[in-house]
Amino acid sequence: MGELGARLVVAGTHSGVGKTTVATGLMSALARRGVAVASAKVGPDFIDPGYHALATGRPARNLDAWICGAPTIASLAARAAASADVLVVEGVMGLFDGASFGGDDGALGSTAEAAALLDAPVVLVVDAAAMSTSVAALVHGYASFDRGVRVAGVVLNRVGSPGHEVLLREALEPLDVSVYGALPRDDALGWRERHLGLVPVVEHRAEVDRSLAALAAAIERHCDVPGLMTLARSAPRRRAPAHAPARPSGSARVAVAGGPAFSFAYPDNLERLEEAGAELVVFDPARDTVLPDGVDALYAGGGFPEVFLETLAANTPLLADVRRRVTSGLVTWAECGGLLWLARSLDERPLAGVVPAAGHMTGRLTLGYRRARVLVPTPVGGPGTQLRGHEFHYSVLDPAGDALDLEGRFGAGRAGFATSTLLASYLHLHLGADPAPAERLVAAASQVRTRSRGPDAAARLGPPRPG
Repeated sequence: MGELGARLVVAGTHSGVGKTTVATGLMSALARRGVAVASAKVGPDFIDPGYHALATGRPARNLDAWICGAPTIASLAARAAASADVLVVEGVMGLFDGASFGGDDGALGSTAEAAALLDAPVVLVVDAAAMSTSVAALVHGYASFDRGVRVAGVVLNRVGSPGHEVLLREALEPLDVSVYGALPRDDALGWRERHLGLVPVVEHRAEVDRSLAALAAAIERHCDVPGLMTLARSAPRRRAPAHAPARPSGSARVAVAGGPAFSFAYPDNLERLEEAGAELVVFDPARDTVLPDGVDALYAGGGFPEVFLETLAANTPLLADVRRRVTSGLVTWAECGGLLWLARSLDERPLAGVVPAAGHMTGRLTLGYRRARVLVPTPVGGPGTQLRGHEFHYSVLDPAGDALDLEGRFGAGRAGFATSTLLASYLHLHLGADPAPAERLVAAASQVRTRSRGPDAAARLGPPRPG
């Protein structure tokens, strides 16, 4: 059994309200005080957790009730909070916003749902730039909309002046909701954005370090940090079911695409692969000229390959090695950015050419949860395998492929490319609750490794590994 102790959910009234600034700044401020801080992000986002991990010095987790199932949220949160003094959870979109299918799917994937499942107090971040007394009506509405969600405090953001702060605090006095801080309007507290949201940590590490220091200082100056810790400790301690690991299914060496272009990989996915028997070897597709020695499988997650397209396309030795190895049967799982890297081209620039399709960046966002049914043999599941995941991309492939039958909230269709040793699609999977795809991938890689043993096996596998 796991255990949930001090915990706090930082939510917004709507997207872009400043909850990431407050949540990440609070994590950084607490860590700089010597508090062991764990973090989690509601929803499937990759970018915010990167900032959390840098602020806390610990892997950041995702809590997604739609993909992983509502019963797993407490277990995933307890895993995130292990050996920490406090768990700070950043919400997604507005407090009550979700993206469910409705009907028998049940879970909404909202911040409010996660807070209720964790029995955690909520601090609501309010953009107060253009209001005074109306702030009370807004906060009252959020606090009373669902009594199963405890909106216990408010942080006011983009406050115009000391006088403006007085007006806002006076308006909120009749409510049973504490004001834990008032951040002034300050462009220096803004986060740089790009079409998918915040810029990933790996692209500008030094700049992000400076930003985190500035955020922590602002939170210390303008927020009641000890009060927020006291609020987090008010959450009742509770036991959570033990997190089920993947079952060992073989032994394989797995190359994991990393570096600035491929920074989107859930820690849970990597851990499930290791539990199943994988040895993970990270490489950088922008710098390394061949795949790591002796690998039996390739995992290429998401990221921003379009931003690093010139560098990736210029690395022709690696592209040739990947094309040769994957087409020869190297077990491969590629998601979104990894799919584009394996494609014939992206915006006319030749890439690996493993996937028989051309990629193009567009101005149109494809976004949402997906139910997926596997239609052909793949290394993560055979025909009929049911998967849940999400898509988030501004690119398209022509042709789209037909390996998966995909259903979204407002449409359905087929997409993705597969063979018995390859799955490449836009679908992002989170294996926190379902380790089966990791078990199957390692088993498939292990089988290929065994079949490949022969007179040249030692050369193919590289030097012996300890143990």
